[in-house]
Amino acid sequence: MSLGVQPSSSPRWYVVHTHAKQEDRATSNLQAWNVETFNPKLRGRRLGSVNGRVTHAGKPLFPHYIFAHFDAGSMLQKVCFTRGVYRVISFGGVPALVDESIIELIKSRIDADGFVALVDDFKAGDKVMIKSGPLKNFVGVFERQMKHSERVTILLTAVNYHSRAIVTKEMIMKVAV
Repeated sequence: MSLGVQPSSSPRWYVVHTHAKQEDRATSNLQAWNVETFNPKLRGRRLGSVNGRVTHAGKPLFPHYIFAHFDAGSMLQKVCFTRGVYRVISFGGVPALVDESIIELIKSRIDADGFVALVDDFKAGDKVMIKSGPLKNFVGVFERQMKHSERVTILLTAVNYHSRAIVTKEMIMKVAV
């Protein structure tokens, strides 16, 4: 496998395309080659099929992709043939570099639990609409995000009646004023 890569003395960051749901496997196998990897995850919610309880589990920020830090000149072939890896993203036969600042930016957004924190785009007073659930299409005003939770408080407004509702953040969206 010749990809036109010249040996270099310094490792760089690359995007590794993994097989479906193989991000963790590829990460583990690359680390066995002493390749530094970065597999950022979001906090995912899952409803238990037996007990109906909500559990939190990590889900990939970029499904089917991880980042790997290696010297392409000496390690590209090993990386490409690692279990879980589909290919290294390349353009014109040359692996595409990822700028270190992008990796650092994503790493800077990782919270204490190890998950990437997405930007909070709701501010108190924003007009929002509930996207799903029994209150779907109800309109209200964003009040606040609850501490240590993915839930938010919104004030619902309906024909001369005001009520407070607590819903998951993913259930609401901003609406134009």
